Amino acid sequence: MIGRGFRIPSWTVPAAIVCAVLSSMLFPQSCANTTEAPTGGPRDTIPPAIVGINPMPGSTNVPVHKTQIVFTFNEFVKVKESRNIYLSPPQEKPPKSRIKGKSVIVYFEDDLRPNTTYTLDITSAIVDNNEGNVYPGFTLVFSTGNAVDSMLVTGTVLDSKTLNPVKGATVMLYKDASDSAVFKHRPDASIKTDDWGYFALRNVQDTFYRLYAIVDESGNNIYDPDVDQIAFLSDPLRPELVVKETMPEVLKYDMKDTVNIRKRKQEHELTVFRGKTSKQMIKEKKRTSERSAYVTFMAPGVIMDSVWVEGLDPARLMTQFNIEKDSLEIWFNDQRRMPDTVKLQVKYMKSDSAGVLRSVVEECRLVDENKKPVTRSSRRNLKHQDTICVINPVASPEMVEQYGVELEFKYPLVKASFDSLVFRWLNPRQREFFGKFSVTRDPWNLRKYTVRPADKLLPGYEYYLKIPQRVFMDVNGYWNDSTEVKFSLPSDDKLSTLILDVKGVSNKYIVDLLSEKKDNVIRSFTIESDEVLTFPYITAGKYCIRFTEDVNRNGVVDSGDLLSRRQSEKVRFYKIKDKEFLDIPESTELEQHVDIAEIFGK
Repeated sequence: MIGRGFRIPSWTVPAAIVCAVLSSMLFPQSCANTTEAPTGGPRDTIPPAIVGINPMPGSTNVPVHKTQIVFTFNEFVKVKESRNIYLSPPQEKPPKSRIKGKSVIVYFEDDLRPNTTYTLDITSAIVDNNEGNVYPGFTLVFSTGNAVDSMLVTGTVLDSKTLNPVKGATVMLYKDASDSAVFKHRPDASIKTDDWGYFALRNVQDTFYRLYAIVDESGNNIYDPDVDQIAFLSDPLRPELVVKETMPEVLKYDMKDTVNIRKRKQEHELTVFRGKTSKQMIKEKKRTSERSAYVTFMAPGVIMDSVWVEGLDPARLMTQFNIEKDSLEIWFNDQRRMPDTVKLQVKYMKSDSAGVLRSVVEECRLVDENKKPVTRSSRRNLKHQDTICVINPVASPEMVEQYGVELEFKYPLVKASFDSLVFRWLNPRQREFFGKFSVTRDPWNLRKYTVRPADKLLPGYEYYLKIPQRVFMDVNGYWNDSTEVKFSLPSDDKLSTLILDVKGVSNKYIVDLLSEKKDNVIRSFTIESDEVLTFPYITAGKYCIRFTEDVNRNGVVDSGDLLSRRQSEKVRFYKIKDKEFLDIPESTELEQHVDIAEIFGK
């Protein structure tokens, strides 16, 4: 019996599907809940259960016009998360719902497609009225044609940089193999990923598809490159699995049921990345001081011809892009008083209304909003930092062996005498020595320099880098004050050392030591051959080791590009017994042997 008030519909229902579904979903093992818990009794923790569905699972020839799906429960319920009522193939407008008695009625504002198999998923959408117990989930399958499609596609969606599962991503199948399909229309089948990033696109047609996944910020089931992340399978696929109602891939599990969760077959792995926006134009422009400004662009990789300022000698304009080439810093190397408004001319390739890149010259009016009239009072209120070349020296004890002493200036230098710096040290007996050093400028930050001692740093020694007065002058015409940086290697005997003996290196790789949550890069190396990497002075805790294959050898982790069918650069994590983290105790020297070829499956 299906439930009072329901009659067997006139459309066809395959008997095998009805038996399988009803036995597992319509008659749960737990007792039916009452609509009100007894006063003073135990708290109701039993979720609601379905006792009736119309149309029945597996129904065919379901009408396409004014279709309604009725789920009847054994108690009064409500829809808590309407977005979790998900129809595949999706329509322009999401499904609507209303409550009638103990039933949830799902309806659609648009007609369904003819001769199409649909799945309607209500996982985690419905709760009972009393305690808010969540109905675990159910996927109803029906067809507006004569048959129900029976194929299955499974897999996981992961973040391209952390390989963490992506919950709630929309996984989509397209019969249209053109590159523009995902931009222009909704898919032929889709589903949301669960807490494990897992998806099972069930009851799809036996044909060839393109497979995508997007983090759908607007919820419209169409890829918007300006806001959505995307993943894609490089080659077309044809489903190989056939749906069976008892197979682990289509059953609904508690997300904490690790044993059964891991039994599910995963055919495909998709990694989402932030792609290039479809438009290129100037996004923002700002004057940051009298002699500095910046311009940001909508998309990375801007194609720029030239940039100049009206009335300023081009040789006195200093510019630098960031590594993604979507942000341009600008400095005016001119000691004259700069006007309140600077007219910056930018010649670059800009997207027109049709999305085609065309060469344009765009004027950016940069207004110095912080500029104040020069008066005796304003001169008296000037701080010392406002009249000198500001240096921020960093010599972290834990990092100085690898990264050296970093000198970052507030403004670019126009004069520098690094030979005037003095590097010295005191040994444990307080005997003084002087040493040589090298200086390099950061290729992506012309305000930043690294000073590296020529000799190996030793524990128990005190090191000093002396910066004399008036050896640096910035674009404002200001000289630096004298300062000295003091540092020593850590002496805490509780700190540990991690040594990685890396073999099988046949390409360029970026090796990152991350926190357990993968949200902080603690140390980083770039290698191109077999090498022993040392990570000293590590506090006790859990860490992850990430390897990125730097295919284009530019020293950064590059995301993919859909239109050129280029995947993100491959990321893998070092694992020990299926765990992605190392548990490093105190006062330990831990050595690990890593075969990169094995990790990347080469």
